Amino acid sequence: MSDLQTEAAAPLDGIKVLDLSRVLAGPWCTMALADLGAEVIKVEQPGAGDDTRHWGPPWVGTESAYYLCANRNKKSITLDLASPEGQAAVRTLAQQCDVLVENFKAGGLDKFGLGYEAIRSLNPRLVYCSISGYGRSSPLAATPGYDYVIQAEGGLMSVTGEADGEPVKVGVAVADLFTGMAATQAILAALIAQRRDGQGQHIDMALFDCQLSMMANVASAYLASGKAPRRYGNGHPTVVPYETFATENGRIVIAVGNDRQYQALCREVLRLPELADDPLFRRNADRVVNRDRLIPRLAERLATEASESWLSRLKGAGVPCGEVRDVGQALESREADARGMIVSVAHPTAENLRIVASPLRLSRTPVVQPTAPPLLGEHTREIAGRFGLKI
Repeated sequence: MSDLQTEAAAPLDGIKVLDLSRVLAGPWCTMALADLGAEVIKVEQPGAGDDTRHWGPPWVGTESAYYLCANRNKKSITLDLASPEGQAAVRTLAQQCDVLVENFKAGGLDKFGLGYEAIRSLNPRLVYCSISGYGRSSPLAATPGYDYVIQAEGGLMSVTGEADGEPVKVGVAVADLFTGMAATQAILAALIAQRRDGQGQHIDMALFDCQLSMMANVASAYLASGKAPRRYGNGHPTVVPYETFATENGRIVIAVGNDRQYQALCREVLRLPELADDPLFRRNADRVVNRDRLIPRLAERLATEASESWLSRLKGAGVPCGEVRDVGQALESREADARGMIVSVAHPTAENLRIVASPLRLSRTPVVQPTAPPLLGEHTREIAGRFGLKI
């Protein structure tokens, strides 16, 4: 890093975030804010804490791997929100913070006197972000939101899986992660508005909304045609060949994005000029219509040699491609190492805690150096003293 980079404060330095969320969508959002330099105060139930603290194995020291994925760079304080003392402490914290993030069911915090209107009366500048399954204006507002259910109801499962198989969920809780990222974006925008006019606001984030928005071209295709998209397995609905292929010793992905790349694939890599010249396959639109004729012929040829040989030739010809890796291979890859995506941090119960780093790269105001996700209540005394809490 240059001197300028190491001396510049993180973008959200000085911003205080009160985090009343748990599990994944909310914590993912607040972790991004913490990476950007905000002080995130994670409020947890005494003796239990975030649900994900108990979602193991695997464990690292005393902590679950699941909890560790979404809580770096935060501080933990334990408060019983059902008690008058805990409620008073949250009010005191909210008056001194810039952002509050919560993912209780609709009305869940109102019964404690901690809903948006009650907190807004104490701190009109506060950006108050509520994350729920369906949003405050939905007929399902009171229904808990679960990633798996949202993937099903939001259409994602219907287009995921083999063409002749059952709908399947994505292997990661992407509805939660989509919502966490979108909530971060909304909070940053609200902070800009707050700086402009001095007013906070309520942000109403719904997993269902975020899942629908992330259907992207698939949603657009339905709105344009009125036809429900189907599953294509590892294929692509409108680009061919865009597939996973078995080789002599593994599996690779080939992602042909245009006709020039298709010509290079057939002539330079596979040495099958007849497929390049065939009018059924010359244009992408034709290949989409005739995919069932083309893909088996490509698959037959690719199965005759090793992955390493194909990847070398594909890359040399400018055809987008990659090996199908498992998670360990991806995390331990030279690309991950070159980008500093895996870091080791000090932890009180884990001898060597390795975590995934923030993917954000800012040249002048970099993200903060990562610290380990906190132990339950690790910072209770510190926070209570600094903010004048009577607990």
